[in-house]
Amino acid sequence: MIQQFINRGSELKFLEKKYAEDSAQMIIIYGRRRIGKTELIKKFIQKKESLYFLCTRDSLLENARDLKRKFYELTGKEYFLELETNSFFDLFKYFTDEVNDRKVVVAFDEFPYLIEMGKGITSVFQKIWDEILKDTRIFLILCGSSIGMMETEVLGYKSPLYGRRTGEWKVEPFTFKDVTKMFTYSTEEYIKLYSVFGGTPFYLTQIDPTLSTEENIKEKILTKGEILYNEPNILLKQEFREPRIYTLILKYLSLGYNSHGKLASVTGIEKGNLSKYLSVLEEKRLIKYILPLGRRKRGIYVTDDTLFNFWFRFVYPNLSDLEIGLVDDVFSRILSQLNSYYGLMYKQFILDLIRTKNISLPFSIHEVKKWWHKGREIDVVVLNAETKEILFVECKWKDDVNAEKVLVALKEKAEHVPWFNTSRTEYFAVFAKSFSRRSKDCLCFDLNNLERILESRLG
Repeated sequence: MIQQFINRGSELKFLEKKYAEDSAQMIIIYGRRRIGKTELIKKFIQKKESLYFLCTRDSLLENARDLKRKFYELTGKEYFLELETNSFFDLFKYFTDEVNDRKVVVAFDEFPYLIEMGKGITSVFQKIWDEILKDTRIFLILCGSSIGMMETEVLGYKSPLYGRRTGEWKVEPFTFKDVTKMFTYSTEEYIKLYSVFGGTPFYLTQIDPTLSTEENIKEKILTKGEILYNEPNILLKQEFREPRIYTLILKYLSLGYNSHGKLASVTGIEKGNLSKYLSVLEEKRLIKYILPLGRRKRGIYVTDDTLFNFWFRFVYPNLSDLEIGLVDDVFSRILSQLNSYYGLMYKQFILDLIRTKNISLPFSIHEVKKWWHKGREIDVVVLNAETKEILFVECKWKDDVNAEKVLVALKEKAEHVPWFNTSRTEYFAVFAKSFSRRSKDCLCFDLNNLERILESRLG
């Protein structure tokens, strides 16, 4: 496996910049689980006078007791352990009196756990900041994995803490660029690896770089006892009071039941309740709702976590066999489906590369979408509304692709896309593993072209 902490250069640079300011700081750090927030904080506070406090769901009383112990450990003042008060405000007052004018980092990890036990806690921390911390040199970090709660209860306009933060950072998954810096693989293998493990640092640390993607699937995901074997199940149980229902929804999403109506029918969940469950999954960034170009309704839901997508598609249906050690049997069954799966993920991969402007195009990008209607589908559509230029993209996870043949079908589908049809300038592109025949009438990118582009642009 690769090292547990993987370089977060931009994030560390931001934190160090704020730390260099000679004033109190309230920094908000948030992002989904397993994204590396805790490792980032621990890396930042190395060699600094600091206190790392992991909030729990026990009770506010227990959290206050644990905070007393942390304050004692940092200051060496035993009276913290004997204090009768369990007020966070009082504890911070004693603490700042002890540290005086020293610069100290105080990091609260999983701050939403405190909010769950009483939303009034944000008012308490507002008072702590306004009356105690803002004129000190304390570097306060409030960190959380519940993105929705952090955005509403901490960062939101109606939050008591609104306007108090001095900086914020949403920690995102690693990009494809980051992943290529962690391993030594071919471009094809990188794409396959990214299609299974995505950009979540914790998942990437489980990879054995001496094995192929398929070997890692077998050894690190399908094998009982390995960390990723039951990872989605564990996270769902940690995150939700009704994990069974969310598991059911994610299961059928992976099987292609991706509209609200289809999900309601197959799961048996009443449509109103289903909307609530889907909304929660969106808030947790486990799924997302996408609309086709030119439409404001009739979109689809897709899994927004790569490993979850893979796990529910290939592992969950085979858990009974995997539990009794039939890894080889299960792997043999899914092996024939993997190439098709890589093909689906390749389309999203190309869309992301275009959206992040890593692919040179004939015009500047304003919007990147998918398009589908009545059985027709175009993998990627790129727009510039000002110049009325449009690019239609077809992605083929195949060797020896005949680009001229693909272009004929792509042009036929493009005629049905309703966007400045009489005045637009059209371009076409085909992405494939390799070509048997290219076309002068479209842009053609094979894996060798892609490798050169990635090397020059991703550096």
